[in-house]
Amino acid sequence: MAIQKTKRDFPLDMIRNIGIIAHIDAGKTTTTERILFYTGKTYKIGNIDEGTTVTDWMDQERERGITIVSAAITAFWTVKSGLFAGHEMRINIIDTPGHVDFTAEVERSLRVLDGAVIVLDSSSGVQSQTETVWRQANKYSVPLIAFSNKMDVVGADFMATIQSARDRLGANAIAYNLPIGKENDFKGVVDLLTEKAIIWEGDETGAKFHETDIPTNMAEEIKVAREKLVEEISGTDDVLMEKYLGGEAITITELKEALRKAVIANKIVPVFAGSSLRNKGVQSMLDAVVEYLPSPQDIGSITGINSKTGESEDRKTDPGEPLAALAFKIQVDPHVGKLTYIRVYSGTLKSGSYVYNSTKQVTERVGRLLLMHANDREEIDEAYAGEIVAAVGLKDTVTGNSLCDQNTAIILESISFPDPVISLAIEPKTKSDQEKLGFALQRLSEEDPTFRVKSDAETGQTIIAGMGELQLEILVDRMKREFKLEANVGQPQVAYKETITKLAEGEGKYIRQTGGRGQYGHCLLRIEPLPRGQGREFVSAIVGGAIPREFIGPIEKGVIEKEDTGILAGYPVTDIKVTVYDGSFHDVDSSEIAFKIAASLGLSEAAKKADMILLEPIMKVEVTTPEEFLGEIIGDLSSKRAQILSSETKGNARVVIALIPLAEMHGYATAIRSMSQGRATYYMEADHYEPVPSNITQKIIESSGFTGRVEH
Repeated sequence: MAIQKTKRDFPLDMIRNIGIIAHIDAGKTTTTERILFYTGKTYKIGNIDEGTTVTDWMDQERERGITIVSAAITAFWTVKSGLFAGHEMRINIIDTPGHVDFTAEVERSLRVLDGAVIVLDSSSGVQSQTETVWRQANKYSVPLIAFSNKMDVVGADFMATIQSARDRLGANAIAYNLPIGKENDFKGVVDLLTEKAIIWEGDETGAKFHETDIPTNMAEEIKVAREKLVEEISGTDDVLMEKYLGGEAITITELKEALRKAVIANKIVPVFAGSSLRNKGVQSMLDAVVEYLPSPQDIGSITGINSKTGESEDRKTDPGEPLAALAFKIQVDPHVGKLTYIRVYSGTLKSGSYVYNSTKQVTERVGRLLLMHANDREEIDEAYAGEIVAAVGLKDTVTGNSLCDQNTAIILESISFPDPVISLAIEPKTKSDQEKLGFALQRLSEEDPTFRVKSDAETGQTIIAGMGELQLEILVDRMKREFKLEANVGQPQVAYKETITKLAEGEGKYIRQTGGRGQYGHCLLRIEPLPRGQGREFVSAIVGGAIPREFIGPIEKGVIEKEDTGILAGYPVTDIKVTVYDGSFHDVDSSEIAFKIAASLGLSEAAKKADMILLEPIMKVEVTTPEEFLGEIIGDLSSKRAQILSSETKGNARVVIALIPLAEMHGYATAIRSMSQGRATYYMEADHYEPVPSNITQKIIESSGFTGRVEH
């Protein structure tokens, strides 16, 4: 794709930073490709099946027909009518993955975006991953509009899709336009505010369309739907509500302005009908992106913590303010090295300048600044507030770090990621590649915050962990292609966790006398369980100098290391509060290492009295199957310790939702194919952790061969 120089001097209110989010196969990438075509960014429509899409540029994405990494691209759109009629707008788009294994890509994209388009499948409505991305968007208060895609497929139902968004997401979703026809007869939409029909003609690109009068057979349906939309919009604005109740006429401009405010305030989610594959409805949705999703100016300011005072501080979205930016993605590019994607919230970021990483308290130099167009790039001199760019040359900065001026240092809210649920052992095929393996794993873990690497102290093996088998499979494939590294991998293993069930205390004492200076560390620890999902907590309750302050840090370090390596079966300990409440020290022999070992011993002793249990990841599984295979599939799920949550009919298929331990799901892709003659599909995502039944716990402990010894 040839890169043209991008016009840079766009006012803030003419910029939109948006994401395309959805369940897998709802049509995100196809929708993005149509946006790029209609905005003149590409001259040929990309096709997923042909592997010609712009945003799915990795070999693995094109081979599998799925999005793996989020891709950023800049496009321009001139609005034909409405609030911004005649204005050329700059739209920075991030196309995100739909597969749950790559949920980190969605999480970090939503953290830095101002708005998003949630794509729904008109034949399936809200699906499991739709709920996940909805929750992620809500977490960062990202305003949304919805695009009900695939209106051309069998079983498409626009109003049922809106109802499923209201029921399953709790969204105030409401039709903004109505489809004209459905399935093979879908040919256009009716804009409910202007009461005009937009018909797409025979041109296969969908570039030819015209406005016309509404179909007479839809008049009553349009009247009811418009009344509902006007009532909903008026309900968010006191002045319009007064007019509406008083029977006064409300202008289209008034309605659009009120709807814009309501969308930005997350009060309404307008829904648009279309078919991206058949090139219908995308232009109307693009107009809505401009009209109803916020500009950086609408966001107003970003809140962070002043590094010096610890107080909360706001930074306005203004190029003249002090710099405040967030690194949200790392990508290793074969041509330019490490790329750091940055959202600039305030101030101006200049190529060749020095910036302060306030999270790590280090100064970094920005070598070059790039505007990204998927995997193509355009070099720029500076980036302004409201922009998303990539920087070359930042060595220590990782995902979630804040960048700013050192004199006005600020730390912005970081990005949190879920813990991995599956792991496997990996080793290079040749011993000489051991160093190369370490380098490749480090680079890949920098890119993906949900991909973790550790060494097993018991076996000496390298263990990689992630969100699912597909993610790990693709990372191993990338090592082979990008790093020319062949590796052997073990069977996937479930990422269990250990926890305690009652309060207990333990004493850790480490004394060594071997001639000359000895070692002395002594501490008393109290441990207590925390609610599920709370993680870990360490507290010092030392008073009167029983243990000098300089040894509290080493005690905490010893506790954390023991929690990481496990006590029961070698899995990380979670949902635990550890308090050091007493101890003693020796003026000469006490040292940091002695207290670190004492803490490890004390935690082990306390844990043995605290009735330790194993926790296992429970997955939410959604199986879609033809009716005739339903009985066999439910029977099989029940044999896997499944808890069936619901079973409902969607079109001519049945959808079963269940909670199942991940340990029972190995090889399920093959099993479900054989049970259903290849016609059933399933989707799985991590839901929560639950205690493992005691009979299974014993087997896991025995098979782990874990000794639980403390390394000295």
